[in-house]
Amino acid sequence: MTAMTWDGLVQLGDGDIWAADSGGYGPPLVLLHPGVGDSRIWDGLLPELTARYRVIRFDVRGYGRSPQPTAAYSMLEDLHAVLDHFGLGRVRLVGCSMGGGTALGFALQQPERVESLVLLCPGVPGYPWPAEPELDAEYDRLVAEGDLDGLTAYGLREWAAAGADEIATSQLRSAAGAWPSEDVHQQSDPPVYDQLGEVSDVPAVVLVGDLDRRPVIDCAEQTAARIGCELVRLPDVDHLPPLRAPSAILHLIK
Repeated sequence: MTAMTWDGLVQLGDGDIWAADSGGYGPPLVLLHPGVGDSRIWDGLLPELTARYRVIRFDVRGYGRSPQPTAAYSMLEDLHAVLDHFGLGRVRLVGCSMGGGTALGFALQQPERVESLVLLCPGVPGYPWPAEPELDAEYDRLVAEGDLDGLTAYGLREWAAAGADEIATSQLRSAAGAWPSEDVHQQSDPPVYDQLGEVSDVPAVVLVGDLDRRPVIDCAEQTAARIGCELVRLPDVDHLPPLRAPSAILHLIK
């Protein structure tokens, strides 16, 4: 382990990822951001987390401080690459939405490397998400028009029911800038929904807010039931729990 802090680009051969290591000698904790924000979504939790853990976080390709992708990539493979870059073996994973799906995929592939899972409104690969053709058509139109303001407003409407404050707007704008290239280059990781029972040996907890979209709430309920773990429900919380309820999340990270 290293006691030194570090941040910069991790070179992957076919692209780069911005990552940060808080340093220190605490147990390693990896934070995986949602598809409606970037790694800055964890900023409010960092002072307390870095006092207890060696915290690793990174931006998925195209998000935040990571360059836009120019080749096909897998979020699961990129997580492997980041962990290997920092020489990490067994880790605690905290994943929000998209990041939760990546955390589950990693736990199924290499359960011996996962100390625990905290899954915040997880997006689970293979979950039977209901068709929403009108939303899909609106999104496709905004992407075709290159309308970043429109995509940001779309994201805030759908995912930020608790309010479009300055920080939430900044997060959705960052994500909206990544979505078009993500659609082209991101490869689907293996579905995990039908295998969630195999995660039962890893200590896990699922959290979801009551202001999140109904399909997300359903997914969280089914995920917790299939894993056989605790489901935490939070009032007045949407799809951005690290911004809306940092204290509750800190309480879950052990």
